[in-house]
Amino acid sequence: MSRAAIRYAKAILQKANEDNTEAVLFGDMQSVYKTIEDSRELQSVLQSPVIKANDKKEALLKIFSEQSNTTHSLIRILVANKRTSLLGNVAKSYIDLYNDDQGVKVATVITAVPLTSELEDKVMAKVKELTGSQKVTLTNEVDPAIIGGFILRSGDIQYNASIANQLGNLKREFSKSI
Repeated sequence: MSRAAIRYAKAILQKANEDNTEAVLFGDMQSVYKTIEDSRELQSVLQSPVIKANDKKEALLKIFSEQSNTTHSLIRILVANKRTSLLGNVAKSYIDLYNDDQGVKVATVITAVPLTSELEDKVMAKVKELTGSQKVTLTNEVDPAIIGGFILRSGDIQYNASIANQLGNLKREFSKSI
């Protein structure tokens, strides 16, 4: 994350705290972040030096017309400061700052196949044990390259229980003994 994106995120979090709308803005920022992450075209538009700032502003305000006035103000400020390319990072930074303020630990679990609800419950229990927090948000990424098992990341904690990791460890052990 760029320092500029974090500064913008802190500023809108402060504004949202003053207006008592931090939860509303959290929903907005999740929507903004997901929309930008899911659209290569939108990412290209935001990065493009060829597209006029006013056109970017109009497009963003249309795309995010359902969002709050604070989100619209953020878009206008980023456009005015020629920083529209930061919008996705500002949204992600806000999400992280909000979760920190709320004491929510965010964990990512990487599995070879999508999590079942039963497995998700087990992973949540492991995250709560590792982080010592009862407020946990879990995201699942699928990566068939890990073969099986899972990799769990939360903050600076990583717990690797993947088969690919175990096979790598075996390979290193065999190569040492030969």
